[in-house]
Amino acid sequence: MHICIIPGDGIGPEVMGAARRVLAALAPETTFVEAEAGWEAFQRHGTALPEATLAAARAADAILFGAVASPSHVVPGYRSPIVQLRRALDLYANIRPTFAIQRPEIDFVVVRENTEDLYVGRERLEDDGDTAIAERLITRRASERITRVACELAQQRRGKLTIVHKANVLRVSDGLFRQSALAVAAQYAELVVDELLVDVAAMHVAQSPQRFDVLVTTNMFGDILSDIACIHSGGLGLASSANLGETHALFEPVHGAAPDIAGKDVANPLAAIGCVAMLLEQKSGVRSQELEDDEQDSGFRIQDSEDPTRSFANMGAQLRAALCAVTIHGPHTPDLGGNATTNDVTEAMLAILQRGNDR
Repeated sequence: MHICIIPGDGIGPEVMGAARRVLAALAPETTFVEAEAGWEAFQRHGTALPEATLAAARAADAILFGAVASPSHVVPGYRSPIVQLRRALDLYANIRPTFAIQRPEIDFVVVRENTEDLYVGRERLEDDGDTAIAERLITRRASERITRVACELAQQRRGKLTIVHKANVLRVSDGLFRQSALAVAAQYAELVVDELLVDVAAMHVAQSPQRFDVLVTTNMFGDILSDIACIHSGGLGLASSANLGETHALFEPVHGAAPDIAGKDVANPLAAIGCVAMLLEQKSGVRSQELEDDEQDSGFRIQDSEDPTRSFANMGAQLRAALCAVTIHGPHTPDLGGNATTNDVTEAMLAILQRGNDR
């Protein structure tokens, strides 16, 4: 397995270092290549996503992405590299699971369309300098295919799909998303399908998350809802995500660059290590079975090991168990109320995995 690691900015290199150590311990045959992206790369090269990085990402079996520190003000020539990667590799499905280890009734997934909406970056300032305009792009094709991913995921889980939108106000753009999503969902007669306005959905994600199984929504709404959702699983330091396409897969922690703690060895590495678990689960073929015979999917999965003790599924299960143990029993970094370092948590993870291998 060949993995492209893009550490990025802030705490990205620290948490990606932990993720690499864990993956190397589980699958020593894995090869790695590191590539640049982010604000520091922009300052060095004049681009936040160098062509060499994009080439390395295309050539890899999967990508582990750390974090980038994008400026909140206009910088000529700067574009978010993670948004560019999602679009360049057509990573159209953003999968963000939420589960509370000690509250098993909370277990749901936000499926977020990943390539359009306001994130296409079509913004302009009017000549008077006092009016800013952003264009929102919603297409039937993108809405249908993300809903199909969500429906197939719901089939594998508890069979419930919630379509989230704001079509009562955004009647044209969200109206198209709603119409497209409902049409696709109608093809899955075994699913229980409902719909919620995004503000109502946000309230329920915060107050009654146990009502959800799979939510599907547009890019920006999905970004916001999944960040709210991570409260239930311990916060941003534990939140992992997958960006999936037909031939490429990228895994990233949700927490961002956190420049205020960068270099202090206190960043929680569990979200990044959780990305390794998602990667292994994806490579094991956990993804929906309908893709097995799809020729377009030929570059997505790697043949699993013939040795079941060395299979991606087995390694993913080992890692999930270790993640649960450390989340519950520690050591804990400051975001979880402890005083452990990034390295302390990584070493604890490695020790648990080693004990499992020694049995």
